Amino acid sequence: MRRSVFTAVLLAALGFGIAGLSTETGNFAASAQQKPQNLEVKIDNFSFGPAELTVPVGSTVTWTNHDDIPHTVVSTDKVFKSKVLDTGEKFSFTFSSAGTFPYFCSIHPKMTGKVVVQ
Repeated sequence: MRRSVFTAVLLAALGFGIAGLSTETGNFAASAQQKPQNLEVKIDNFSFGPAELTVPVGSTVTWTNHDDIPHTVVSTDKVFKSKVLDTGEKFSFTFSSAGTFPYFCSIHPKMTGKVVVQ
């Protein structure tokens, strides 16, 4: 009789431990979600830096023109479009949904970049 009680208590303890691990793992995953951020992309020397940026949903990206000539920031799928940015001017966009958002300068189309939103 003692063995069956011991075995039942042991199995119950193991079952609780496994459930506890599962719960903790779920909590860890929830706390690992990234909070929205404010990030900057520098426009300099005819390039976007960084050229590729990965951000959480809800983040705001600000492009600042550090070049001596004007540039634009235009998404290829027309989600966002800046005005012509002179030296020192900025353009910001908040990404409210996940996806990949390639962009370019409409004045200098070989200038490209990408924002990946997760």
